[in-house]
Amino acid sequence: MRVDARGLTFEVIVDGPPDGVPALLLHGFPQHSGEWDDVVPTLHAAGLRTYALDQRGYSPGARPTGVADYRIPELVADVVAVLDALGLDAVHLVGHDWGAVVAWAVAAGHPDRVRTLTAVSVPHPAAMAQALANDGQQKARSSYIALFRKPDKAEKVLLAWHATALRKLLRGVGDASRVNRYADPMREPGALTAALNWYRAMSRADLASVGPVAVPTTYVWSDRDVAIGRTAAEACAANVTGEYRFVQLAGVSHWIPDAAPGPLAEAILARAGGTA
Repeated sequence: MRVDARGLTFEVIVDGPPDGVPALLLHGFPQHSGEWDDVVPTLHAAGLRTYALDQRGYSPGARPTGVADYRIPELVADVVAVLDALGLDAVHLVGHDWGAVVAWAVAAGHPDRVRTLTAVSVPHPAAMAQALANDGQQKARSSYIALFRKPDKAEKVLLAWHATALRKLLRGVGDASRVNRYADPMREPGALTAALNWYRAMSRADLASVGPVAVPTTYVWSDRDVAIGRTAAEACAANVTGEYRFVQLAGVSHWIPDAAPGPLAEAILARAGGTA
């Protein structure tokens, strides 16, 4: 379905029992709401109604051109506005990768809209900012961001030769058809630039400014994640004042919703089940 909010039009995939408890799912880069397809059947069977949002820059009708339009406060405001438009007072909130950054910030700034939080792969933004400042390993893991922040050059590198570099980045999601599912939409005019603007608008100050999270929270991290190291992952706990659980998946890549949908669904339900 399409949802109009803040002068933009967002694509939202809605599924599950009509009277189910709502769960909002936020995807990461460079994917879209389809990354949750293998996770949601288990959530539906447990009674959750899922709303998988194609976020700003990914929904074709929500693709502003200014870099500043992709700062974290704008992304958070989108989520709150979409919840308002859907008539949802509070949801179980789940986010992966950049979607996790947004989910952390929504939970910190709007705890009344969040029943529980399950953040996947990326830790609390303040923990990430601290690791980027102080941990050499995390700096190395995040070195790709320097390319992503370069206008035009990043697009040329990632899209050259039928998006070979972008497809290589996505190889952990599964077979070629799954890689194509995410890579092909990024080849549409303006799509990759909008997605990369999330990185170009990012600042360490914005990350560090996200406050502590008081809602019941689970953070899911995988030990084969090439982008997020253990230092950042373990620093996450210090930024949660509510009931907190750290779930580590062994032998799983960064692309947890694709690579380990079953264990992820179990972690989401373990968090959401007691407060549904």
